[in-house]
Amino acid sequence: MRILAIDTALGLCSAAVVDDGRALATASEAMQMGHQERLAPLVAEVMAEANLAFADLDRIAVTVGPGSFTGLRVGLSFAKGLGMALDIPVLGFDSLVVIAASAPRAGPGLALIDARRGQAYVRSFEDDRPVGDSQAVRLEDLAGLASPAWVAGPGVDLVRALYPDADVDARLAGDPVALARRAVQADPGAHAPAPVYLRAPDAKLPGGIDP
Repeated sequence: MRILAIDTALGLCSAAVVDDGRALATASEAMQMGHQERLAPLVAEVMAEANLAFADLDRIAVTVGPGSFTGLRVGLSFAKGLGMALDIPVLGFDSLVVIAASAPRAGPGLALIDARRGQAYVRSFEDDRPVGDSQAVRLEDLAGLASPAWVAGPGVDLVRALYPDADVDARLAGDPVALARRAVQADPGAHAPAPVYLRAPDAKLPGGIDP
């Protein structure tokens, strides 16, 4: 099964092509802005490196958050538009799950994203298996979480002092190859490409009115 994976939810613009779990091509570029302009060329580059036409794809996998509101919309819109044009399933995956799946994990752990405004997006894991849902947690409440064997994601600096004995993986986002591999056996019906928003957007309309 040939899968294109796309991730623009966090601090990377990433794409990968996997064939039955084997990575054919992958690329990631660090950026906080500009995903919209870079994503389509990046996807074209990994498809060319994989020596595949878009018609050769069987599925598309995309991160659905938590993460940047703008980044999520870019990745989801691109993935769903391409999936519709190709008439193939588009599967959505939690950003924190992909972060946990991006390297070997052992024991209880936490994947974290710095959500700003005194919060973190957090999900607990046993090895790389999710335990509970992703949630927005106040920074002062992080100390009340069970002590993990590992922490991973762009929010690890928030907990280094809290968990000094934990293995730390300060990656900016998940590995797009890990994202693609999650989609190989997944049920499309259980992975709708719908955004995960854990709080209201920061943006305001002119005059300070919430959208």
